[in-house]
Amino acid sequence: MKNAASGFGVWAAVWVLALALPWQAARAGEADKSPSSDWVTPAIAGYGKVHPRPDAAVQPDPAADYRIFVRVTDDGKHPRERLHALDRLARLVNLMAVSKVPASHVHIVALLDGEAALASATDEVYHHFTKVAKNPNLPLVHALRQAGVELLVCGQALAMEKLPDSAVVPDVTVSLSALTDTVVYGQKGYSYLEL
Repeated sequence: MKNAASGFGVWAAVWVLALALPWQAARAGEADKSPSSDWVTPAIAGYGKVHPRPDAAVQPDPAADYRIFVRVTDDGKHPRERLHALDRLARLVNLMAVSKVPASHVHIVALLDGEAALASATDEVYHHFTKVAKNPNLPLVHALRQAGVELLVCGQALAMEKLPDSAVVPDVTVSLSALTDTVVYGQKGYSYLEL
């Protein structure tokens, strides 16, 4: 009787495995279809990491031409840290790259407005205003410019923050104002984003 019971246990285990293996194989196939867990920075190395999703329902069209006007703002509360909005701007550039949109089809104009204007300041001026030795935004500002992003700073914000034009690094151009820039670029067909 003992051998019959143990024989039944072996057959029951085999039966459970026979039922479970196809289910496990199906689950493994689903895992193969899931998006990559890797984070990449294809256009701006080290900034704005993106998670590729070639399976996503909505994707930028590599054949389309994209014109995007981005207003970058900040609350000025964390002068020792890089602006989160600038990192998101880098993510936008990287998302276009990971979607295989050629850089020649991506036209991004980013305007530093309000307290975000300080992100365009030289280290010396940044230190004067914040007591932080170096402007943590400058490496990313430079990387964005190298990636083709046109960077502007609102001239009215500079005046409000008491920053002279000479305080602005060469990667950034002083514009008249965020109010007029939004209208000018809107008439040129640029989509508006605020970060």
